[in-house]
Amino acid sequence: MHFPAGPPQGKKLLLGGSGLHEVKSVGAYVVADTFRSMTNQANPVGSVGGDQNSAEALDLAGKHLVLGLSGGIACYKSAELCRALIKAGATVQVVMTEAAEQFITPVTMQALSGRPVYTSQWDAREANSMAHINLSREADAILIAPCSADFMAKLLHGRADDLLSLMCLARPIDMVPLLLAPAMNREMYAHPATQRNFVQLEADGARVLGVGSGFQACGETGDGRMLEPEQLLEDIIAFLRPRCWPVNACWSRLAPLTRPSIRCAASPTCRAEKWALPSRAAREAGAEVTLIAGPVGLLTPRGVSRIDVKSAQNMLEAVTEQAQAATIFIATAAVADWRPAALSAQKIKKDGSGHAPQLEFTENADILAKVAQSAAAQAGQLFCVGFAAESHDLAENAQAKRLRKKCHCWSATSAPTLLGRTTTLLLVVDEQGSTELPRASKLSLARRRLVQEIATRVAAHPSSGQKAKAP
Repeated sequence: MHFPAGPPQGKKLLLGGSGLHEVKSVGAYVVADTFRSMTNQANPVGSVGGDQNSAEALDLAGKHLVLGLSGGIACYKSAELCRALIKAGATVQVVMTEAAEQFITPVTMQALSGRPVYTSQWDAREANSMAHINLSREADAILIAPCSADFMAKLLHGRADDLLSLMCLARPIDMVPLLLAPAMNREMYAHPATQRNFVQLEADGARVLGVGSGFQACGETGDGRMLEPEQLLEDIIAFLRPRCWPVNACWSRLAPLTRPSIRCAASPTCRAEKWALPSRAAREAGAEVTLIAGPVGLLTPRGVSRIDVKSAQNMLEAVTEQAQAATIFIATAAVADWRPAALSAQKIKKDGSGHAPQLEFTENADILAKVAQSAAAQAGQLFCVGFAAESHDLAENAQAKRLRKKCHCWSATSAPTLLGRTTTLLLVVDEQGSTELPRASKLSLARRRLVQEIATRVAAHPSSGQKAKAP
């Protein structure tokens, strides 16, 4: 099956999941974009933490990238980025400018990439003396990291006075994408000329990956730092993965949500996975993601917008609002069933009687059920997916929950095979029956199977994609 290379003009996705660790912890709902664990993706097969299945571990298997280095102190990050790309399965050909050689040696990059580094158009290794043609035709993408302000200006004006700029100009523009990781002083970054260059380079077909903010080598603090290697790796993997949302479907969007919960006393690893994996996989599939999160100590996935809330009621209000713009809502984990009926302004202390305090609870709204039973969902304009971990009778319990909450689709896994493990199996049920997804890493299931299963069902669902159109 062929998938379009660019982001789809359709599907808005809303995911919900709890990130629970103890009674006081907070859940999370996520809306359509998935992010993956750097630890799992960077570990090679057979290493500690690596997947047993090499096809799962190597996100960039079969990809050949040209990594270009222009002059800048951020070249030291390029060494780690090269290493991360190799670990992710890519082959990397390094091309350096003369200025880049002032910051890091070709010997270092050759050792890390396993290939001779190119620095000159007149390299004698090329029989036809056309290194700029040969290198660009072999690449699946060209990444310039770091990309200095000077090199950006050079690209903008089509100048080609060294091998790297010549190669960028000579690349087949419709077949070999150009990705830029800017790195410069904060004043250089903020300069109107630089900002104009960003806009024009994007208009010319380049992808500018953005910058980080923080302490700079010059001693100043602000925007302009090159993104960290793990951030760039995540962006590159997301960029190169095929999109599985139909081009004529609704515009994709994810809205993860978080709220106080007393449901799950799960292992620490469960907490991050619940909102991380579905949101990352959906983003890679072309979804735009909005994360609605409670007070959890988790980083926002790359490329995901985030809305912070503090209570179950805040969560309900945020979900209700975000669902109006979504075409898919995925609730990835259990949310709070109960909350204290009254809050104490002071600590509830022991009174010496040995009796536990009498606490009254009131039931929280079932957010998934409310969304799934809304007029938009019942009319087929909002596709709702639920998640659950069951201890037994997986198919029966999943189907019963789907029917009770009136969800279009339900995904279930076996709790004993899930918690504390890097792999699991998944069962997807809908009105047509059930589909078992074989055991694999959690990221692989989310990315390669679950998102595609949902996309297939959404495409076949009556009236799906009729509410929101591409902007």
